[in-house]
Parts: sequence; C-alpha cells; structure tokens
Amino acid sequence: MSVLDDLRLSGSSRVLFPNANYPNGRTAALQAVLLNTAGGITGGDQFDITTHTGEGSHLTLTTQAAERAYRSIDAHMGRLDSSLHISPNARLDWLPQETILFDGAALSRSLTVEMHSTSRFLMVEPMIFGRTAMGETVQSMELFDRITVKRDGELLFADRVKLCGHAQNHLNRAAIAGGARAMATLLLAAPDADRYLDTLRSYLPQTAGASMIRDGLLFARILASDGHALRQSLLPTLTYLNGADLPRTWML
Repeated sequence: MSVLDDLRLSGSSRVLFPNANYPNGRTAALQAVLLNTAGGITGGDQFDITTHTGEGSHLTLTTQAAERAYRSIDAHMGRLDSSLHISPNARLDWLPQETILFDGAALSRSLTVEMHSTSRFLMVEPMIFGRTAMGETVQSMELFDRITVKRDGELLFADRVKLCGHAQNHLNRAAIAGGARAMATLLLAAPDADRYLDTLRSYLPQTAGASMIRDGLLFARILASDGHALRQSLLPTLTYLNGADLPRTWML
C-alpha cells in the first residue's frame, strides 16, 4: 500500500487526498489531487510542483478541475513547472485535467520526468484553445510547452510546442491541427508499453495517431473539435492504459 511520506505547500497550491476505494472493489494508488485556489494562471504567476515516487510505490496525480490560463495584462508569462522523480519499480500516473487557454493568455509550462528503467510512467496533457460552447476564439496568445523524460539519466523523450499570435489561424492549418480546438498528448513509458499499442489505436479517432517511438515508449497525439469531443476519446483511452477507473474528479 502506498502512503504519503512528506508534504510541503505554499502560496495558492493545495493537495487533497481523497478516499480512492472504488465500488467495484479495485483499490487505486495513493491519489493526490492538485488544487490552485487562485482559480487560474495569469501573467507573472509562478507555480512549481515537485514529486518523488518512492521505490515500489504507486502514485496518481490529478487536478480537481481544469486549469485556466487567463489573459495576461503585461509582458510577463505565467509559469507552471513540474518535476517528477520515479524510483525503481515505482509507478506514477500523471493525469491532470484540461488546461483551458483563454484569449490573451501567456503561459510557459514544463514537465520534467526522471525515471528508472524498471519504473512506469503514464501521462496525459490535454489542452483546449477557447471554449466553443461560450463562443470563444483565441485570437492572441503565447504558449511554450515543454515535456522532457529521462530514463536512467539518458534522454528518452522530448516534446516542444510553441504557439504565438492568432492561435486559431495556426490551428486551422492542415499541417498543424486542421481546425481542431482541443488536443491531448499521451505517453506511456514502461517495459511492456508495446502490448498496449494495437488496442489503444482502436480507441482513437481518425484525428489521432499512436506509435512506439522507442523501446518501452508509447506516444499518442489526439486532436478534437472541442473539449467535449476530446473527452470522448480520452476517458476510455486513459481507463485502458491506467488499468483502473480514472480519479473521480474526472467524472465531476
């Protein structure tokens, strides 16, 4: 059974630890629900998250709700930097809900993972560019998103997304997103990752792709017309890769 060893908080960052026993009898990992009491991120804000998953333990990290990147009123970008450390034979599931980017947002975000060859890392990073139900279009924004995963100290995966200016005009281009307003990045780094590929593809829409890009590394990108359509793909896909029900905050 995985338990909490140490916890330190400051500013508007909070962590909740809900009861993760499910009605069907499956007991999930230790669940930590991240909460930003400020209600979102804007220019000049800075959030830092650091976690250590101990040897043989299993931690699931999620968020209470979608994170919101609001309009920045100055030239400073909001920052969200996460550093995850996974010990031998440990498992970490990084399952935050969507980041919603509003018109005028300026967000610099990084996710850095240090894992062992015997550990397991499941990750999703969903993003929504304006809420279609509210008639929002992201006409001006600045986004710099970075994901870096190292295994046994060597670079395993690096992904960089930079989007500036009229976001929707860029997303409308066929070579970028074909008009999509929502996207998600999926990653599974595990010794047995290859056995999930064929079934994973059966869950994905035509606007997605999945590949084994290295030994033990499964990568997928999903595009969708809006956040609702994106969730229709993510819920069964993540449940399959997770091997258990998703955190309850995903169902609220």
